[in-house]
Amino acid sequence: MNGRKMRLRTKNYTAASHPVNHFVSVVRQVRDGVVSLLTQKSPQPHFFHETIWSQLFSNQKSPAIRQFGSGFVVHPAGYILTNEHVIADVDTIAVKVSGYDQLFPAKIAWSDPKSDLAIIRIYPPNRLKALPLGTSTTLEVGEWVIAMGNPFGLEQTVTVGVVSGKNRPLQVGDRTYQSVIQTDAAINPGNSGGPLINMLGKVIGINTFVIYPSQSIGFAIPIENVKPILAKL
Repeated sequence: MNGRKMRLRTKNYTAASHPVNHFVSVVRQVRDGVVSLLTQKSPQPHFFHETIWSQLFSNQKSPAIRQFGSGFVVHPAGYILTNEHVIADVDTIAVKVSGYDQLFPAKIAWSDPKSDLAIIRIYPPNRLKALPLGTSTTLEVGEWVIAMGNPFGLEQTVTVGVVSGKNRPLQVGDRTYQSVIQTDAAINPGNSGGPLINMLGKVIGINTFVIYPSQSIGFAIPIENVKPILAKL
């Protein structure tokens, strides 16, 4: 060193310029296109004596079963994509959209139990923001992804993870899923139907289910499965 001082060149980093804050930018781009679903259905009697009891005391009705789900806008005219299992066998579907205080009643426009996909429609006073679709064919294991949805009724919840695996064939109950995306982004009850988003702010999957009791093993249906259906809108 010979007594000379060395000057280190440093860059002026700020919190806003940190790479992690790119997540913030992506969420801001897409959050208005993510919606929350509240479904309701009447409980079904399972035993003979329950049916007799309901006839004798018809004014004493069992409380309706309410469940949460998620979805995202795929067409500005009010078309929303979600999972079929979210809206199957329900009496009513209500949708909470960013920017509105009220819930909008929804009707099923299309559904397919085999693919576990459904499209519902609402009629808001203004056109909605449809999320851009990416591609799931070029996904890489280790790629960052963002899951958004309505877990446990907590609207616009954001979780972050990576693509943990691709092309997973899985059997869940009576449903067979082909080539699903595995991710460690947290997916919880109520997240079903929400978007899985890449770092370009594009939807690459539909969050669908999680394996219990394991942690951080969630699965999403590839967006490629949806594109032929959306092309008909």
